[in-house]
Amino acid sequence: MDIKITPTKLKGTVNIPSSKSMTHRMLICASLSKGVSKISNITFSRDIYATIDALKAMGADIQINNDCVTVNGINHIPNNADIDCCESGSTLRFLIPITAALGINSTFIGQGRLPERPISPYIRELTKNGITFEYDNTMPFTMTGQLKPGKFKLEGNISSQFITGMLFALPLLNGDSEIIMTSDLESKPYADMTIKCLNTFGIEILETNNGYFIKGNQTYISQNTVIEGDYSQAAFFYVANILGNNIKLNNLTEISSQGDKKIVEIIDQLCYNKNNEPIGFSVNAVNIPDLVPILGVLGTFCTDKSLIYGAERLKIKESDRLETTAAVLNDLGGNITVKNDGLIIKHSKLKGGITDSFGDHRIAMSAAIAATICSEPVIIKNADSVEKSYPSFFKDYQNLGGIINVFTVE
Repeated sequence: MDIKITPTKLKGTVNIPSSKSMTHRMLICASLSKGVSKISNITFSRDIYATIDALKAMGADIQINNDCVTVNGINHIPNNADIDCCESGSTLRFLIPITAALGINSTFIGQGRLPERPISPYIRELTKNGITFEYDNTMPFTMTGQLKPGKFKLEGNISSQFITGMLFALPLLNGDSEIIMTSDLESKPYADMTIKCLNTFGIEILETNNGYFIKGNQTYISQNTVIEGDYSQAAFFYVANILGNNIKLNNLTEISSQGDKKIVEIIDQLCYNKNNEPIGFSVNAVNIPDLVPILGVLGTFCTDKSLIYGAERLKIKESDRLETTAAVLNDLGGNITVKNDGLIIKHSKLKGGITDSFGDHRIAMSAAIAATICSEPVIIKNADSVEKSYPSFFKDYQNLGGIINVFTVE
């Protein structure tokens, strides 16, 4: 789907979708629990459906009723399972070690850029502990065997998703295990969120000086939980307000473990000139990589140069987000230079024009927010990529007064 946005200011109230990151985690914990759990205030997206379908394939009974799900935890572990992750990196990396811990012979399937995203730490470490992979650097791939407890050495600078996957799986094993970090853990707030969810479901994790100690033979305990609003999605509207829009945000919890709540601090710390215009900023994105595209929009609006660094891992997301963030904003009249681990952003008067989401939900939403300060219409190709995380984004955008037409680019 291609859309045409006629620039206008947005005004009104938006209900922020529930946290996608927390929803993945709560669904997994509930599926590993004995008994029935109810999880409410869920926003369903392609990624969340991917995790639900995968957990069903692993033996969980999951029933959907409006924004709630009822999860009857896995009682019978299948011998084999086909796990279709669609384009969800969380589904893939969270479930690989879990299927290994449960002893399920699994085939993992993926779409888009997901087959290109690395899983090498798992292949190296799980192979040492009872798992056999048939993997040729792409998907589908298969894995067989029963994971054994032990010491697992994992890099922290590829993705915190590897740590989360192991934290889910290791409490299930018949013996104690240890995760040893071989480098600093980037995006650590996501691992902290995982531990918070695990604690909710009765699992204890001990953080050590160089990683985590996980006691074996633990039991997940079913719970009823409510998913809080997603600061990753709220970030688009926080920035929109700095650009001159007037949006009230509902469904956010002030006290939150989400790393992307950092957007509030970044905006609160902006400095302004005598004309009340924000000046440049410098942000280390090592723990907040998902905020980079919309921070690129903010930097374009600031009167002085802005710098984003510590974001090298964005090259292996749904798109190379350093390149695509720059490409979209430069298409609209911006002046952004890509560095190895970040962006240099200079103030620009965005004009508008034709750009592409590159199949990346966060790029599409960032382009739509940028359109509010353009002088001419903005055409976003492949705008339906927002279905991955925020299916109602453009409906919400229109409810705020945004002018959108479906548009076919020749």
